[in-house]
Amino acid sequence: MVPLAQAQGAPHAAILGIGAYRPSRVIPNAEVVDAIDSSDEWIQQRSGIKQRRWATPEETVQLMSVAAARQALERAGVDARQVDCVIVATVSHLLQTPAVATAVAHELGTDQAAAFDISAACAGFCHGVALAADLIRGGSAGHVLVIGVERLSDITDTGDRGTAFIFADGAGAAVVGPSEVPGIGPVVWGSDGEQFDLIRQREDWRDVVASAAPVMPHLVMQGNAVFRWASFAMAKTGQQALDRAGVSIDDLDVFVPHQANMRITDAMARAMKLPERVRIARDIAEQGNTSAASIPLALDRMIEEGDARSGDTALLIAFGAGLAYAAQVVTVP
Repeated sequence: MVPLAQAQGAPHAAILGIGAYRPSRVIPNAEVVDAIDSSDEWIQQRSGIKQRRWATPEETVQLMSVAAARQALERAGVDARQVDCVIVATVSHLLQTPAVATAVAHELGTDQAAAFDISAACAGFCHGVALAADLIRGGSAGHVLVIGVERLSDITDTGDRGTAFIFADGAGAAVVGPSEVPGIGPVVWGSDGEQFDLIRQREDWRDVVASAAPVMPHLVMQGNAVFRWASFAMAKTGQQALDRAGVSIDDLDVFVPHQANMRITDAMARAMKLPERVRIARDIAEQGNTSAASIPLALDRMIEEGDARSGDTALLIAFGAGLAYAAQVVTVP
């Protein structure tokens, strides 16, 4: 047997820069309440959402991805030609193949970087960060661009009282690169496929095509069951991520959970017994639930508003359809 040479990676990986793209259309609660026989007060009580962003026809998954990525690269001080891999997390790029990541990598001007999409719904960005860190430490890439992007407005039923007010659009990106010190802790991830049907596309595309009157197979969700699962199971996952990173609750500066619902965020914070000084992301109030884009968008807002500072220790927790989940501790760039 011939021994094979092994790639030598960086000792550690870290997030070097964050970027964001928020679509131009601002949709206040007043614009969605009539179709679902609801009120602004009810929506805010149920979710904490005051408004959301929906993309225009021109604001495609690719356009939003490229815009967020360019900002992240600029902030990281990294040229696109230094990017060896592009990972796009999304469930709303409706062209089945090829992966939108390849088009994004080309438009950014990478030197034919490896590029692929991942489908882990709302947990996709944290999955991507975990993959990126391992690629860098394993020697498969020097810099990795991780993008979470969604156009959930395309697959949202505006007449569904359980989901119409929740879902939104946008993109967030992170440049992950080599570091002399650990900047991304070990991931805690998994799935609970027994609850596969709690959040899902309503119908198989083949059934849609075969239908006499085809309609978009919108997202459907069993909200109460998701709330119970996320509020309590994810607090345990968050604690496991802290433990694996060797970080105590008292060391934590910033908490960035998936922006699913303000009540879920509050329940997780209580269950984890977060100190009052820990700053908590609440981007959902202005942005809505953007699935794979929600964590980088929320972290970007915290950085912009001074609630997350360079060097802070942050806990990221993402969870969604599948049910899939992932969490890790990172250092804020």
